[in-house]
Amino acid sequence: MMKKIAIKLVAMGIAAAVMPLQASESTSAPLELYMDTTTKQIFAEPGAGRVKLGVFKQADTEAAPAAVAQETREEILAEVDKKIASSVKSNSGSGFKLRGYVQARHSTILSGDKAIDLWTDRSVGDSNSLSNNVDNFLIRRGRLVFSGDVGDRFSYYIQPDFASSAGTTGNILQLRDAYGDISVDKQKVHRFRVGQSKVPFGFENLQSSQNRLTLDRADALNSAVRDERDTGVFYYYTPVETQELFSEISKAGLKHSGNYGMFGFGVYNGQGPNRRDTNDGLHTVARFTYPLKAGSGQFYEFGVQGYTGKFVPVTGGFRANSTGGTVNIANPSSDPRLRDGFDDQRVGVSAVMYPQPFGLQAEWNWGKSPGLEKDTLMIDERNVHGGYLQAMYLHKTANYGNVLPFVKWQYFDGFNKAETNAPKNEVNDWEIGVEWQLNKEVEMTAVYHILDRNNLITGNRMGREDYANFTSDALRLQVQYNF
Repeated sequence: MMKKIAIKLVAMGIAAAVMPLQASESTSAPLELYMDTTTKQIFAEPGAGRVKLGVFKQADTEAAPAAVAQETREEILAEVDKKIASSVKSNSGSGFKLRGYVQARHSTILSGDKAIDLWTDRSVGDSNSLSNNVDNFLIRRGRLVFSGDVGDRFSYYIQPDFASSAGTTGNILQLRDAYGDISVDKQKVHRFRVGQSKVPFGFENLQSSQNRLTLDRADALNSAVRDERDTGVFYYYTPVETQELFSEISKAGLKHSGNYGMFGFGVYNGQGPNRRDTNDGLHTVARFTYPLKAGSGQFYEFGVQGYTGKFVPVTGGFRANSTGGTVNIANPSSDPRLRDGFDDQRVGVSAVMYPQPFGLQAEWNWGKSPGLEKDTLMIDERNVHGGYLQAMYLHKTANYGNVLPFVKWQYFDGFNKAETNAPKNEVNDWEIGVEWQLNKEVEMTAVYHILDRNNLITGNRMGREDYANFTSDALRLQVQYNF
């Protein structure tokens, strides 16, 4: 209450001061006023930490200056009352917020190889696939987000997923995010994130699945950080101007990645979320992204990122050919890398032109990863590279929501370190789809997916060897509910 009174008194003072100034001016140009959120001072120009009070008419000295001055004074005070009410409303209840979303999927193989298993989506397959995917429906994600601010220096974020899987059992509750943000300053320019959270590597990896246009993330960058998350400590630097730009992009409904800083740096376990670390080393990551708004109003964003560490792959038996039985890797048990980890290093670049209405999104990364060579049965440190290019168009309708057709090509010549034996991960896929945002609560997506890749799951049926290549065409459908 005292804070509200103080703001009101400052506003009354500036209103009184503005009136004589206006009376001495002969111009009718509008006057913009800004209030510093920390000091409560009033300014005539924008700046860091200042909130706009409004645009006010200057008094005309030729026409009832006293009456006009009173009208302008009332405008200022009324606008301050609105800002106070808005501030109270935005801060009330911020200690606890609840939201969530559900993704329901259905997929059908239209042509090509059978008995396939798409590791990113268990609804893709047929009766000979490991999951017996016979024209089935799947709850891909069912998530709740618990978040809030406790004071002006700390916020928390907890996200469980009710649709995780373990073996052949689905819809298991599993933790996705659990972290706290500690802000060094009230403007949240400098903050530390501690707990299990997304690792700042890539743009698409950081996009929430609730906001991402395509059904799955590209293998080339997602293989760098399985499930996009890990446990660690991350520092984020986000100037106020950048925070405002991030917010403007998100409010425009342009599927931003979220605020992971203009610059981010951190250390994390490196084995993935919900997994105990298996060596003494930590991974280190750094990312820089630069958003900008052109004079035309077009938003762009460019980024570069990289990480380094040691990764310990899980090993197990697999079928190396279609006629023999299962075999194991040929690395000697004395190989210290099976205990201490193989070199795991990547560097990547990102570029986004947000759809206004046409948009482009592209990422590419290069590096080194543990990988299995089937001919020698050896896991070694091997080179990887790949990325994707995506084009999209945002069409807004007056009565039927937004329609976003898109085309995505992804390529990867690498290995997937998080799968058993770190198998070869070769991808050359095309996705042609459309997302229909009926309203903010309901989104529907249809994708014609041309798959050219290899299986990453062991135990293939129909006598096929594990990790074999397959080519298939699939129709994939999804309905998403946001609440």
